Amino acid sequence: MSLLRTFVAVVIGILSAVTSANAIVNGVGKLPVMGYNAWNAFACNVNETLIIQTAQYMKEYGLLDVGYNHVNLDDCWAMKNRSSTGEVMSDNIRFPSMNNLTDQLHALGLYAGIYSDSGWFTCARYPGSFMHEEQDAMTFQSWGFDFLKYDNCAIPFDDIIQEGMIGKYQRMADALAAVAEKTGTTLIFSLCEWGWSQVWLWGAQISHSWRIDSDIAPQWNSIASIINSASFITQATNHYGHNDLDMLEIGNGDLTYDEAKTHFTAWAFVKAPLLIGTNLATISQEMLSILKNQEIIAVNQDPIYGTSISPFRWGINPDWTYNPTYPAQYWSGPSENGTVFMLINTLTEPANMFFNLTESPWIRAGIQYSVRDLWTHTDNGTAVRNFTAMNVPAHGVVALLLKEDGNEPAGLVPPCAGEALSQCTAEDGTSYS
Repeated sequence: MSLLRTFVAVVIGILSAVTSANAIVNGVGKLPVMGYNAWNAFACNVNETLIIQTAQYMKEYGLLDVGYNHVNLDDCWAMKNRSSTGEVMSDNIRFPSMNNLTDQLHALGLYAGIYSDSGWFTCARYPGSFMHEEQDAMTFQSWGFDFLKYDNCAIPFDDIIQEGMIGKYQRMADALAAVAEKTGTTLIFSLCEWGWSQVWLWGAQISHSWRIDSDIAPQWNSIASIINSASFITQATNHYGHNDLDMLEIGNGDLTYDEAKTHFTAWAFVKAPLLIGTNLATISQEMLSILKNQEIIAVNQDPIYGTSISPFRWGINPDWTYNPTYPAQYWSGPSENGTVFMLINTLTEPANMFFNLTESPWIRAGIQYSVRDLWTHTDNGTAVRNFTAMNVPAHGVVALLLKEDGNEPAGLVPPCAGEALSQCTAEDGTSYS
């Protein structure tokens, strides 16, 4: 093994152990949040009627049935000024009663989420929570909210805040903990600091998810760039703490059907939150079918394995190459039902994609595997030593579940597969290679 690979393996092992040990375990947020956030579709053009109508669509379309159980407000729900006693207030026309809103969402079987900011103002210049952290946390709890997204705009001057990024977000984490102690209500806490300050190293200590990159856009180049960023920090994710790749753009912009499938598979398999961000009143059945793929969702919501899949080969580029246009193509990871694989064709034309099974560290040598396609929902025979996905569409994806299916046939040559061939040795010391 090369020194570089040894170093990378050691670092990944250390970070995985640290993340698991230091994750915030407070009774909520074990699995990635699934639900809806209005920002990508509506930005500031939101009101109570729209939110409740969206929630009703989620129930009508069966999205709640497959796990999308949050409806989260984003920016622009508040009045521009606080009350005379410092309370943040909801817009008295668009959101006349937050308690009424959350009561309606809860009655539909949904959790309710709200948004604030760690600075003086939100990104749309509504009141932020800086110096009002516990007051706002108590307000959100009293309104009946279950989830808080916390942004990174309007940062106070250094001589005022006298904190780094961790300390700035710790203020609200401490406020939420204080409110939980007083009221018994624990909110899921979602950091949105855009991947600054290596949040994947510390986010799990104070939150349940953390944004790893800048805002998403409904174009393939944005999707590919975020997948590239995620490929280097997969070890940060586990139960109770998740890399957040931003809200879903399925149903928005000019994403093709295959690009949307890749987008959804990547977000689901790295165990990111799955927050729908399109207008459900106009969503196509094709895009709705992507969001409702229960075999993909099952990987995201795995109660046994909380870790992300990781690349085992970059493909077009040498391993560990940072390339926002052509991110890692070959990924795998364990699940409660077997080993999952994700193959991404980052080219602009169809391609065959080949891999040796034991390139994935989760595969056992000498064993053959049954192959389940999680998009066609078909059982595709048995893989022995390698697998080829034929004619993967441009920017398309293949999602597979491999399960052990007995010993591989006897007498295969060479006697060792994949990288092991370079050290393939008989018991008497004879080297095969």
